Amino acid sequence: MTTPRDTNASLRMRANGDGTVYQRKDGRWEAAGYVLAPGNTRRRIRVYGTTRKEALAKLTEKISASNRGLPIPSAQGSVAAYLTYWLDAVAVHQLRENTHTRYTAVTRLYLIPGLGKKKLAKLTAKDVRTWLNQLRTTCQCCVRSMDAGRDEPRCCAAGTCCARRLSALTLAYVHSVLKSALEHAVREEEIPRNVARNVRTGTPRPRRFEPLTTDEAREFLTAADGHRLHALFGLALRTGLRKGELLGLRWEDLDLVGGLASIRRTLQRTNSGGLTALPTKTKSSERRIALPTPCLRSLEQHRDRQLQEREAAGTGWRDSGYVFTRPDGAPIEGSTLTRHFNTLLRRAGLRHIRFHDLRHSTATLLLEQGVELVVIKELLGHAHIGVTATVYAHVRLRLQRDAIDLLGHALRTPAETPGKPDDSDEPPLCTVPVR
Repeated sequence: MTTPRDTNASLRMRANGDGTVYQRKDGRWEAAGYVLAPGNTRRRIRVYGTTRKEALAKLTEKISASNRGLPIPSAQGSVAAYLTYWLDAVAVHQLRENTHTRYTAVTRLYLIPGLGKKKLAKLTAKDVRTWLNQLRTTCQCCVRSMDAGRDEPRCCAAGTCCARRLSALTLAYVHSVLKSALEHAVREEEIPRNVARNVRTGTPRPRRFEPLTTDEAREFLTAADGHRLHALFGLALRTGLRKGELLGLRWEDLDLVGGLASIRRTLQRTNSGGLTALPTKTKSSERRIALPTPCLRSLEQHRDRQLQEREAAGTGWRDSGYVFTRPDGAPIEGSTLTRHFNTLLRRAGLRHIRFHDLRHSTATLLLEQGVELVVIKELLGHAHIGVTATVYAHVRLRLQRDAIDLLGHALRTPAETPGKPDDSDEPPLCTVPVR
C-alpha cells in the first residue's frame, strides 16, 4: 500500500546542512545531503526508504559519519575505501570489540591486499572467486614476507617454500567478512547486489575435538579435588559453561540454597578496556541452569576458602565480587586459567585437550546417557537446536547405531537366539516357506 503524500512533513523546514527529505511520486521517500568524500571533497548523496523516518535515519547516519571525518565512499571508489569506511563507521557499532578486531585483521591481511584496488561498482563474482582460489593455494609466508622478521629464514628466503596455506575454516571466515561488508553496501544502495554471495567456497569440515571419556572424566575430577580452583573445574565439566562465563560468575548470580546459577555475562580481555565483563555471546546464552549437588558442595567450600584468603590479604584484598578470583581477589585471566588446566592434565596423566573440550565432554556424556537434545541445547545456551545437532552429529550417529543393534537383537527369530532353552508353554512358531 502506497503511503499518501505528507505535504506538511515534506515542506518542513530543516536546518542548514541537515539535507532535504521529500516523498517521490512512486511513494518512496528520498533524503539528500552533502557528505565528506575521498580526496577531502564534498558530494551530494541520496538515500531512500519506505517511510520518511527510515530515509531520514539513513541520511543522518551518513552525515554523522561524515562529521566525524570519515569520508563516504561512492560506488566508483575502491573496495579498500569502502572496507575502511565500513569498519570505522558501521561494524564498530554493531560488533563486539574482539570480533571487530578480528574483522580488522582479516581486512588488513587478506581483503585489501587482494581486492582493495578494484572499484566497488565493478567488482564481480569472478574477481572474488579468482582471489579466493589464489588465496587458497598461496603460501602465506611468501606473500607476507615473514622470513624478513625471522632470525633464520625457513621459507622463500631460504629457497624452500614451507607451503603455509590458509585452512578451509580461515578461508570461509575471510569470505564471510567480505560478504558482510558488501551486504551493507547493498543496503546503502551503493551497489545493486552482493557478488560475494554468488561465490561458493564449500562447507569446511568442523574442527575435530576429542572429549573426555567417562573414565577420563572421573580421573579429571579426582585430580582436581586438591586444586585451589577445584570448584571451577567441576562446574565446567558438569554444566558445560564456557570459560568466559565461568570467570564472569559473581556470587550474586548463585543461589546455593535453590541450586541455581544465572549466566549473565562473560569475562574477556579487550584491547581498549583490558579484562572486561561483557554481555553473553548470544541472547540465548543468558540463561539459568540447575547446579548439581557436588557443585553446590564444592562452591560452599570454595566460598569458605575465599573468606580465609580475604582475611589473609587484609587491606590488599581487591573486592571484585567474582566467584573465582586470584588469591588477592582480582579476576582471573583466561590465559592463566588455561595454564592451570594444562598443568592439571599433566599431573593427572591425561591426554592434552583444550579447556573448551570440557564443554564438548559435558554434551557428549549427556547424549550417551540418553538426555534429550533440547535439554542439552538449553544447558549449553545454544541459539538454535540445529547448532547442537550439528556439532554433536557424530555422537548421535553412534547412539543411532547402538539403537539399531538393540532393535536387531529384539527382532531375532528364536532359532537365531543362542543359548537359552525355551521354557514357555506355547508351541514354537512355524515358518512359512518362501517360494
